[in-house]
Order: sequence, then C-alpha cells, then structure tokens
Amino acid sequence: MRRPVALRLQAALGTLALAAAAGVVLTMPEAAAAAGGATGYATQNGGTTGGAGGQTVRATTGTAIHQALCGRASSSTPITIEVEGTINHGNTSKVSGDSCSTAADKIELKQVSNITIVGVGGGAVFDQLGIHIRESSNIVIQNVTVRNVKKSGSPTSNGGDAIGMESDVRNVWVDHSTLEASGGESEGYDGLFDMKDNTQYVTLSYSVLRNSGRGGLIGSSESDRSNGYVTFHHNLYENIDSRTPLLRGGIAHVYNNHYKSLNESGINSRAGAKAKVDNNYFEDSKDVLGTFYTDQAGTWQVSGNIFDNVTWSEPGEDNNPAGPNPQSNTTVSIPYSYSLDDASCVPSVVSATAGANKGLKVSDGSCTPQSPDPTDPTDPDPTDPDPTDPTDPDPTDPPSGTNLSVGAGADGSSKASGTSYGNVRDGDLGTYWSPAGTTGSISVKWSSATTVAKINIREAAGSEGTIGSYRVVDHDTGAVLASGSGAGVIGFSPVSLEKITFEITGASGTPKVAEFETYAG
Repeated sequence: MRRPVALRLQAALGTLALAAAAGVVLTMPEAAAAAGGATGYATQNGGTTGGAGGQTVRATTGTAIHQALCGRASSSTPITIEVEGTINHGNTSKVSGDSCSTAADKIELKQVSNITIVGVGGGAVFDQLGIHIRESSNIVIQNVTVRNVKKSGSPTSNGGDAIGMESDVRNVWVDHSTLEASGGESEGYDGLFDMKDNTQYVTLSYSVLRNSGRGGLIGSSESDRSNGYVTFHHNLYENIDSRTPLLRGGIAHVYNNHYKSLNESGINSRAGAKAKVDNNYFEDSKDVLGTFYTDQAGTWQVSGNIFDNVTWSEPGEDNNPAGPNPQSNTTVSIPYSYSLDDASCVPSVVSATAGANKGLKVSDGSCTPQSPDPTDPTDPDPTDPDPTDPTDPDPTDPPSGTNLSVGAGADGSSKASGTSYGNVRDGDLGTYWSPAGTTGSISVKWSSATTVAKINIREAAGSEGTIGSYRVVDHDTGAVLASGSGAGVIGFSPVSLEKITFEITGASGTPKVAEFETYAG
C-alpha cells in the first residue's frame, strides 16, 4: 500500500519558514505545497487542502492570526498562517472585518474556509487559549500545541476545549499536534478534541492527547447524531480518564493509536455509533472499548489490536465493556486507502512521530518512521473517483429496471410543513418532500446492502429548475458518489450500500423532490 502523502510536507515547511523570516510573501505553488497531504476521512467530500494556493503570512500573536483572517478579500480566500511563539489571552484580541468573525477569548474560525494554521520555527503554543471552528470548512491545523484550556476558573476559553468544532463544520485535518490539560472537569477543563452539531469529514493524525479527564467526543448528547466520518490514526492518548473518543452516532475509523493509562474508559461507542478499531495498542488501562454510561448501545468492528495489562469491568445496566475478549458486532466499510502498522510496533512508531515539533515524521505502514520527502515519485496523489471516468455509467442513459426505492425506507435532514420523506418513494409525482429551508438532504434506505448505480431525482410540477448544486453520498461510508447541479438522472460506479443520500447544497428557491428513484444499472 502507498505511503501517506503527508511525507511531502517537511521540505515545504522549511521553505515557508525561511521565506517568512526574510519578509518574503510566498507564491501560490509554495503555499500549496505546505498544506497538502490529508489522510483518512478528511480526504473525502472533496478533500481537505486548507490554505493551499493562497498567500502565506507569519503571526506571533493571536491578534495577528485574527488580522490575517480579517485581511482576506473574502471569507473563503485561501491563506496559510505560520505561527511561532506563545499565543495567549494577553496577545489575542477581537478583530473585525467582512471576511471574519473573531473573539477575544479564543482563536475563532467562524464562517470561514480554506485556512491552514501551522506551527513553524521554535514552535507554536496556544496557552490557555482554545481553537474554535464553527460553520466553517476546509481547515488544516498542524504542528501546534494547545494546552490548559479551561471552562471554569480563570482565564476561560472555548468552553474548555483545546480544539472544538460545532455547527455545520466540514473537512478538518488536525495533524502532528499536542493537546493537553492539567486535570479533569473538577479542575476546570473539558475535552481536548470535540465535534458537535453536524461536524463531518475530520481526521486527527500523529497527535498527542494527554493529562485530561476527557479526550474528546463526537456528538454533544444522545440526540446529536448528525456528526461522523472521523478518522483517528497514529495518536497517543495518555493519562486520560475517558472519551478516547466518545462516539454518539456516526462512523469513526480508529487505527494504529497508542492508548496508555486510560483510567476509567476508552473508546465509548454509543447511541448507534459504529467504530472500526484496527491495530491499536492498549496499555495499562481499563475498559478501553465498549458502551459506557448509557443504555443506548453503539457497535464496533475490531481486528489486530493488542491489549497489554487491560482490565475490564463486569457488564451492567449502563455499561457494556467489549472485553475481556473483544469481538466485532458490526461491519464498517472504509472508502479511502490507508497503511496499517502492526500493533506490536505502534508504541515505538507513535513515540517517534506523534505530537508537535517532531519534524512531521510519519509511518509508511512498515513500522518505520519516515521523514517527509516531497520529491518521492512513488507517492501518488490521493484522488476521489473520477466523475469523468469513461467506465462510469452514462448519466444521460434513461433509467431501466426496477425502481429500488419503492418499498424502501426514507428519512432526511428536515422537512417542510405538509411534506413527508416517504413522498419521494411512493411513485406519485403529485406528492413531494421539501427541506425546512432552501437546502437539506433526503435519503433512501434498505434493511440490507443494495447495489445502486444510478438515481433519478424528479422535481414536483412547477418547481423544475429549483435545485442548484447537489451531492450524492454513500451514507454508510461517507463517500461522495457524485456531485453536480440540477435534477434528473445521475450515474456513478455501482456501489453496495444500505442508505444513499441526495444532499441539496444550493437552490434558487424551496426544492420540491417528488421522487428519489434508485436503480441497479
């Protein structure tokens, strides 16, 4: 299997640091080189490139970070912000502008996109100051330390989260970073890496999370199940009480992590969540996998893990440990390629690679840390399936065969008054579904895996042409099967799934979907 493309970054970062020190504004290609290389679920949904292709600036204060955000031509203008030094409450103030929405008590990435924040030089430390990502997309955070962020006491920041994401966040890659606290909730701290309220397509890689009561969560409550498609790989979790992570709904891929001294519980899959847990090393810990503190169960698929001095509790009404002999109780399909180190060498590989200021070293899947080599010709660029591939079904062909939606189930993100999800599969063009606003998603689902290669979106009479941009998503894996604009027949490579989603991302009015037809060919 191929080496992760993150191997390309080190030389590019060196170029960035030298140029910035000399007062040189880097050209677009140089800036782009520093921001590539996302892995895991962050490669899906169009990928995560951060500020690639934009200007590169240097910041030594939190105010300067906010000024860089606010000085862009628009809220989506790409930018790479190199950070060096200690960022704290004393040097972080609110900055106003049309391309930003900042706050004085945190680094605020709100309603923005296409941003890279990367530590350079002697390192970047966010001291008692969290990074808050809200209603934003395509964000890269790399080679930084965030420490001692509090939700109570003084000073407070970001609800006590080192890095927190919430409210319609998409495509975030946090890499080679160190997130740490100095205690649990009673000492004023909360989570190190939290995702809430519709946050999707996130990867946390080669990072250290330590000395905290809570590692992080996906979903703020049992009903907050709109989050997911998150990858955790080659991270060190050390001296954490629980939530490594806590999963409420959604899908997580957890591989090649080193878990050490988990004091109360570890990976907590609950409220219908699915976790694929591969080749991790669990050491000197308790209840490292299962459903804990709830009667709403989650599931897991396990393989290749090592449990070294792990103790397990007895099952109870609100606790269902996976051990002492963890077995799979679900299956999870992963839509991207990845390289697995053997679990036996995970402690040594993670020790040599994870965390800030480690030279951005990664593993090539053979238990050997590698320094980045941006000139390596053997590293192909990650690509999503090519929608122009001539082997793909021709989307202009009329549908043939059985409409698989008839008799299936349906759900969605929201529905306008007087409309129903079930109207899209009843064969009646006189009934329809509309989202509560101008955008939203509608899904067709089956009780078992069903092969689909083509869909036909039929708008209700009088609403033709309302649908603007869309995505077709394999809900099981998060893979984007097709994207474009308008209604009609949409083809893609055949895929076996239990749920397929048509997501309307842009519209000229209120869409009215009369039928969401699905076909095998």
